[in-house]
This record gives sequence, C-alpha cells and structure tokens, in this order.
Amino acid sequence: MEALIFKHLREDVPNPRQIEFFTATERHVAYDGARGGGKSWAARRKAVMLCMRYPNLKLLLLRRTMPELRRNHINPLRMELYGYAVYKQDERAFLFPNGARLDLGYCDNEGDLNQYQGQEYDCIFFEEATNFPEEWILFISTALRTTRKDFSPRIYYTMNPGGVGHSYMKRLFIDRHFRAEEKGSDYRFVPARVYDNKALMSANPEYVAQLKALPPNKRKAHLDGDWNVLEGQVFEEFRDDPVHYRDRRFTHVIEPFEIPKNWRIYRSFDFGYAKPFSVGWWAADNDGRLYRILELYGCRENEPNTGVKWEPSRIFREIRTIEKEHRWLAGKTICGVADPSIWDASRGESIVALSEKEHVFWEPGDNKRLPGWMQMHYRLAFDEQGIPMLYVFSNCRAFIRTVPLLAYDPVACEDVDTRAEDHVADESRYLCMMNPMAKRKLPQKQANVFSPLDDDRTYGTYGY
Repeated sequence: MEALIFKHLREDVPNPRQIEFFTATERHVAYDGARGGGKSWAARRKAVMLCMRYPNLKLLLLRRTMPELRRNHINPLRMELYGYAVYKQDERAFLFPNGARLDLGYCDNEGDLNQYQGQEYDCIFFEEATNFPEEWILFISTALRTTRKDFSPRIYYTMNPGGVGHSYMKRLFIDRHFRAEEKGSDYRFVPARVYDNKALMSANPEYVAQLKALPPNKRKAHLDGDWNVLEGQVFEEFRDDPVHYRDRRFTHVIEPFEIPKNWRIYRSFDFGYAKPFSVGWWAADNDGRLYRILELYGCRENEPNTGVKWEPSRIFREIRTIEKEHRWLAGKTICGVADPSIWDASRGESIVALSEKEHVFWEPGDNKRLPGWMQMHYRLAFDEQGIPMLYVFSNCRAFIRTVPLLAYDPVACEDVDTRAEDHVADESRYLCMMNPMAKRKLPQKQANVFSPLDDDRTYGTYGY
C-alpha cells in the first residue's frame, strides 16, 4: 500500500518552487503565491511526506474555517490516503502506520483558540496564514515544542497578500527577504506565482485572464503577488522600488544623501505611551518638496503598535540628544509641529510644558484629519516624470512599514482606521498641514467618446 501511495505522489509532479518549499527545513518557512500558485496542494503534500518519513511525528495543519478545511484538505486527503492512513472523524486526524499523526484544525474565532491550549506538536502548518490575526498565530505557535533529535521543530506558512495577518506576514518574511541584514537561518521565503503552477495553466488556461480582469489593486495582489497593496489601502499610490532609489523616479523611498545647508529642517511628533510615539525629521528643498530623513519610533521590537512606555521627559531628552549630535541636525534651526493634544493641562502639567523644560519646542498642528490625509495624497502623487513632492529615506523604516498598510475605517469611509498603527501617518499629516500645497494638475488622457451632437455623420457598430 505504501508503494501505491508513493506512486500517487509521483503522479503529481511538483514545480521548482514547490520543491524548494518541500526541501526547506528552517524553523519558519513561507510559501508565498498569488492566486492559483498551488499552495494548498503543496502544504497538504508536504505534511503527508513528513508523516510518512518520521515515525510518531505530530503535525497540525490549520485553515481559518471548517468549510475551508474540509474542502481543501480533509476531503482530498481522505481520497489520497484511502487504505493507508486511518481517518478519525471525531478527532479530525489521520493516523499513519508508523505512528505519525496529522491533526486538521481550524480557528474561526477567539473561542476556538482554547482547543490548542496545552497541545504539543513537532510541526505546524498555517494554510492561508494572512487570514489569521497575528495574536492567534503567536498563541497557536506556543504549541510547537518537541524533544525529538531526528526532526527540528518548524512552522510552515502558505499565504497571499491581504487579510488581517497581512502586515505580520509582510514583516516576518517579505521585508526580511528584501533586506539582507535581516535575513537569518531561521527563515525561508519561497515566492511563487500562478505561472509556476503548470497543472493549473494546462487545465484552465483562462485563469490568468480572469486575474487580469480584476481591479488594479486586486490584480497586483492576486496575479503579481505584490505585498505593497491590499484591500482598502489608503495610500495605494505609495511605492518602494529599490531599482529607483538613486534616480528617484516612481518611488517614494530613496537612498539617503547629505542635506544641503540651505534646506529648512522640520520635526513632527505624535505622542504615545502604551501605543508608540513617533518623531520624524524632515528637510524641505527649494521647491517645497519634503524629505523624511530621520525618525525616532517608540515601538517595542517585534511587537507592532505596542509602545515602549517612555515618560515624556525621556522622549524629549532623546530628541534633544539626536539634534545635538546628528550631522544633519546639529546647529540647525528646527521647526517642530505636534499633535495639539499635548497642550492639554486639564490633568496636571501638560506634555508640551515637559518638552519645553528639555528645550524642545513645538507649534500645535492642524488636526483636521481628512484635509491632512488629502495633503499627503497630494504630495505622494507623481508628476509625469515620476517625481513626487514627498520622499522617504530608506532608513525611515517605521514610515515604510506602517503607512502603506493603513486601511480605511469601515464606518468613516474617508478616514484612516484609527485602530491601525497610524502614529507615523498622524505626525506626517501635521507636517503636511503646516506646509499645505494645492493638488498638482497632471496631463489627463482624453477618452475618444463619440457624441451624436458633434456632427450629422452616421457611424456603424465599429465606428466607421
């Protein structure tokens, strides 16, 4: 029977990307693909091969909902493993002849987390991991514990751009993959696209055309696997393209350079304690173009949207030290703008009073939210040469990480969702409102629309 199973496995020939996923043994392995990249098949097949190879191995394969789990894994595995592995329906588990066990799980709400409390697994699979909130992934991952010497504990993730776990997966794999200094032996990122899935391309050659017909942002995510776009994204015009860091065309992120002495310097601030505080330093060129050159972001490492809980005086002392010692700021006159709430003295000494004691001064920012967001849109817009009115130095990672991921509020549909990590964006809009600009008029392509009032000629179906 095992020979028949291996024969069945060989009939489905994996593509090179799937083979890379199969052979990866790092502690965290991500198989990223656009729609149709063959991720579910790869996860299911990898789990089966591990169970067949390692006696008494304990695996957990998860989908977000039970219907997805049944459709993508339980039903296919019951056919593929029929007569070989025993399926225990009441336990949602496949028991292999060598003692290995593959549990099939789901987590549709927080209450479902309880079923994984105290469990122990040698390996965990998160299928469509971006459908899981970060907190759920971290909680379930605590079940990864093993004393085996023949198998290193590991977690496999398959994922698409978008979903509640988008920012976590992007930070965990995508950002690390493209920054060499953050790569480590514990992480492997395997990118894949629908074009890698030869079986799908052969069976359904029209599938790519269906993806191309999607709206622009969905097309970028589902066809191209672009992690810089997501559903409901506020600043969808933001671009981080390393190819253009030097020529500065059609990218907002650029390489740092020495700031000319005659450029004005600004500082923007959003206070936070339990949530992160954010300080940004900006330079303005002679055309009024803004460059975010430095930042100080009070966020706990690897815990997004969690503040470092610095007292205000400590924040302002750190700001003062940076402005005394950094070559771009030392000796410069710096104009500061901050959230007007720091002037509130109703509960005692105001935050701005503490700031002034440290010789760090501010002007109250204009806190109108929608006009502030529009000012950011105006500045992020590219002209016909691909030049925006706002650039971000590549060392400003808090801006690069958080601003592109901001989504619209589900109720106040024109506003940013304030439950998101919006602190960098808030202090950035204070600065944009201090330096407002009109929307730039860009050349518009004129549609060739026929009006029956233009002349009295008769046109056929095709315009002849």
